[in-house]
Amino acid sequence: MNFFLDKLFLRANNLDYISQNLQNITNKTPIKKIFDAINSYSSTSELRYVGGCVRKIVKKEKFDDIDLATNLKPKEISEVLRKNKINYYESGIEHGTITVVLDNHKYEITSLRKDISTDGRHAKVEFSNDWKEDASRRDFSINAIYADREGNLFDPLNGKKDLENGDVNFIGDPEIRIKEDYLRILRYIRFFLNYSNKKHKPQIIKIIKRNIEGVSNLSTERLLDEFQKLSQSNGFLKLFKDKDCLELIQIIFPQFKNLNFFLELNFYTMKKIYEIDFIFLLSLMIVDGTDNVDYFLYKFNISKKNQKRLKLIDNFYKKKVNINSFSEKNLNQFFYFNGKQAVTDIINYKIFKSKKFEKNLVKLLNTYQDKIIPTMPIGANILMSKYNIPEGKMLGSKLKLIEEAWVKNNFQISEQKIKSIISN
Repeated sequence: MNFFLDKLFLRANNLDYISQNLQNITNKTPIKKIFDAINSYSSTSELRYVGGCVRKIVKKEKFDDIDLATNLKPKEISEVLRKNKINYYESGIEHGTITVVLDNHKYEITSLRKDISTDGRHAKVEFSNDWKEDASRRDFSINAIYADREGNLFDPLNGKKDLENGDVNFIGDPEIRIKEDYLRILRYIRFFLNYSNKKHKPQIIKIIKRNIEGVSNLSTERLLDEFQKLSQSNGFLKLFKDKDCLELIQIIFPQFKNLNFFLELNFYTMKKIYEIDFIFLLSLMIVDGTDNVDYFLYKFNISKKNQKRLKLIDNFYKKKVNINSFSEKNLNQFFYFNGKQAVTDIINYKIFKSKKFEKNLVKLLNTYQDKIIPTMPIGANILMSKYNIPEGKMLGSKLKLIEEAWVKNNFQISEQKIKSIISN
């Protein structure tokens, strides 16, 4: 009976734009196969879109991730997927989440649930078949909007209305919501900057500041992942003009020393800010000529590749940098020994840190976009056969000296220079 009433009273046919876009996802992507499988499991089983993709469609934003919710238990989901030969893996089975892989796309399906206990980082859950109960455990009303395969919204907490009115409202008691998962502090900042057209409620900021130490309980991966979502959102640049949000970010990420720099972007960098990748964005915030980068890398767990990338930028700018540092000859040497990513990073860093548009640097940057690292024409075999240098330590030493001379001379070296190096 509850399921029948849910369908009868809590659904609404929505704007054609919303329903049409949701229908397009259902009918024009592999996700249709998942809807067909789960919705046919029983007379009451159902799959719905939920969260970010619904929110973004309502706001006419681009979206990438598609999250789904169902009133089936995790074991039942697995049974349905196996029966219909749909590939999946149990990405978070203890919390009721299963990830489906179809045509190289991933879709997370989560069982309806309620929290039994939380510690600010993890939650113990109990599975449910009550959509309203599942909605009530979510963080913000704008994230508790569900939609069926036809694009009809199920919106028990008026999230669509809040989106339209520019209200970012916690579901239930804000302090309880935050203490359940302290990451919601960062999520509040992201959603407020992207969707609110109101001032902060003083009581909300007070509650957040009272609980902000709880962020230290979170993994650095979760913190950086959430900040990355903020940095890639339309509201990112609003951060630097929002006193409350900026203060909270500075408390959570004290290593972000250069945040005020984003208020001084020139017309070129303002346009390019959303095109740069996250690691380079981090360099703009943490490279400051001190040991701040080392401290950041100590505190935050990022890949060895990205650590090296940040350190190359940091080390370059710790040296005396002047106009000669950006001559093509000097940059060619840096390019050869460190690669294309490194040289474009240090040029880009200079471009972004300049208060005025640096046309020559942009031209230089474009030069290296298509440049190929040259191959040294002299190898060990030539030194051994032509110059009779035996294999061993001396061969390696001479080869290194020749390489250094070749690079310094803009990737050219004469026979006379080679002979001079060999004879000394």
